[in-house]
Amino acid sequence: MLYPHCLCVHKDGYETFASWKKVWTSNGKSEPSLKAFMADQQLPFWVQCTKPDCRKWRQLTKEIQLTPSLAATYRCGMKFNNIKCEGLDQCSQPEDLRVAEVTDSWWHSMLILPPLFKESPASPFLTAYYPDCVGMSPSGSPSNMSELRADHCRAVQPQSKSVVPGLCPYFQPFYQPNECGKALCVRPDMMELDELYEFPEFSRDPTMYLALRNLILASWHKNCKELLTSQKCAMHIIVRGLVRVRCVQEMDRVLHFMIRKGLINTGVLAVKQPLNIIIIGAGASGLAAARQLHNFGTQLVVLEARERIGGRVWDDTSLGVTVGRGAQIVNGCVNNPIALMCEQMGIKMHKLGERCDLFQEGGQVTDPAIDKRMEFHFNAILDVVSEWRKDKTQNQDTPLRGEKVQEVKKNFLQESGIQFTELEEKVLQFHLSNLEYACGSTLDQVQAIDYSGDVVKVTSSNGSQWKAQKVLVTVPLTLLQRNLIQFNPPLPERKLKAIHSLGAGIIEKIALQFPYRFWDKKIQGADYFGHIPPGTDKRGMFSVFYDLDPQGKQAVLMSVITGEAVPAVRDMEDKEVVDECMKVLRELFKEQEVPEPLHFFVTHWSKDMWSQMSYSFVKTGGSGEAYDILAEDVQGKVFFAGEATNRHFPQTVTGAYLSGVREASKMAAM
Repeated sequence: MLYPHCLCVHKDGYETFASWKKVWTSNGKSEPSLKAFMADQQLPFWVQCTKPDCRKWRQLTKEIQLTPSLAATYRCGMKFNNIKCEGLDQCSQPEDLRVAEVTDSWWHSMLILPPLFKESPASPFLTAYYPDCVGMSPSGSPSNMSELRADHCRAVQPQSKSVVPGLCPYFQPFYQPNECGKALCVRPDMMELDELYEFPEFSRDPTMYLALRNLILASWHKNCKELLTSQKCAMHIIVRGLVRVRCVQEMDRVLHFMIRKGLINTGVLAVKQPLNIIIIGAGASGLAAARQLHNFGTQLVVLEARERIGGRVWDDTSLGVTVGRGAQIVNGCVNNPIALMCEQMGIKMHKLGERCDLFQEGGQVTDPAIDKRMEFHFNAILDVVSEWRKDKTQNQDTPLRGEKVQEVKKNFLQESGIQFTELEEKVLQFHLSNLEYACGSTLDQVQAIDYSGDVVKVTSSNGSQWKAQKVLVTVPLTLLQRNLIQFNPPLPERKLKAIHSLGAGIIEKIALQFPYRFWDKKIQGADYFGHIPPGTDKRGMFSVFYDLDPQGKQAVLMSVITGEAVPAVRDMEDKEVVDECMKVLRELFKEQEVPEPLHFFVTHWSKDMWSQMSYSFVKTGGSGEAYDILAEDVQGKVFFAGEATNRHFPQTVTGAYLSGVREASKMAAM
């Protein structure tokens, strides 16, 4: 009995309990009770036979400690210390009757104490939390922190909140205490709303769920190059008593929920729920959905109009380095699925530096203090406009870059008595051009989607027809706005209104390969440099130049054309655009010779019939809610994905990718 063992005047028993209590108290938050001691130290371990035709649960003797390697290899009758097992087939022996009771629904509600895992893979991620608040045993988590707080977190030094050693720095699946919002993060000590909806039985005490979920996420981020299975996770469930049987059983449910959410087993893994789906468009969202659905074992067909995949992601290697004709820069790498896939494929990402010198035409370098001051005024103007919009109706809205910005600027100058110099005005125009950059202002020519019956029919312009249970539409926003695809019945009015309340922004790119790196001496290793426009009429014309080989082996510059400059170059020949760009470069580097480019290319997204846009933005009179409405499915048959359906990450490949994973999970779950 436990009580006599610990409370009677038995020196060894008392010292064992006292030693455990000291560790528990120093590391944990919960009461170091005798019941907790029994669950943590005295109950026997249970382990499942790994033989496929057995899988029976067996109780280990008290002296045997369960480890992940033992859990992964255990067979019935296994002997330890090199003792051979002889006699009858041990797998033929009946399973303990108590195991069957564990599967009953009432069993979990009768638990006196929740399970707390030892040596969980999540432990290195969660050193800032009390172990018992995130599903782990305080006796297995040595503490080097003496100061404790009243909530679920322990006081930590700043460096203890950094990335787990040996892990990709972009993998941060858990929020740290007092941390601001990050994409695709979870609170390790709290269930989210969708988790509570999916697992209501854990709402009273979420400890078991948190222990399993945290273990799964940590295991995935420790090795994202292999498929994570229930078996791989179960071997790391180290907890005493029959509750381990229940934890292993629940693991499968939690794991599949994490897969449906797109938090694990995603990226470029190849993984096998019979379902028949058509995906229209092989851009980032369509391919993400296809990969995820393939991992679910879904039968699918992807229809693409072009003779290439990728949509608005289109890499060009003709200049000796990889240049993105479309998307190229990953904005925010932490927990970004693009960073995940780079890690899976062994592709290195180059982190862009923060330095961006601004050059005036004539070659002068702008004083960084002026740039900083004008950036402050620019952000202040945006803040004022944002406040102004809060209590306005959609009919009262005005274009951000138009009259309202000028009105706010004029009022500020009058009230403050400040006068901007000519150079300061030009720097302000540079920042406005960057705002325009941010807004951007084979499909087999699919013609119709008929979802009026039980089966969805997709018909192309040449008469080819496909049938499926569901269809995912991932075409760019402009194609929906132009009614390129005819829906039967027509899309709901609510969705049509949302489609037309978003704008389709366009930016163009130009890339130039030179015989040598003429800019090196002046730029001094920066990844990019800015061009201050000589006047408002030139705003958006080659405002930033990127060095596409910062290692210095190739001489390639890439620049962008944004805002009002886009229609100005729309009908120009490529050589004319190059000539305009060269005029700018020769003004910026006036003190030296700028050679003619050896090779170049200019994009024409505005003329691309299958995109006619770069990315979406909220038009005057619109709202961010349009993204959510656009993401809504129609009758559980027609689904939509793409950057224009992702309110949290619009205008990005990341947003497109996540929307594809979102819809794949939604279709599989319905």
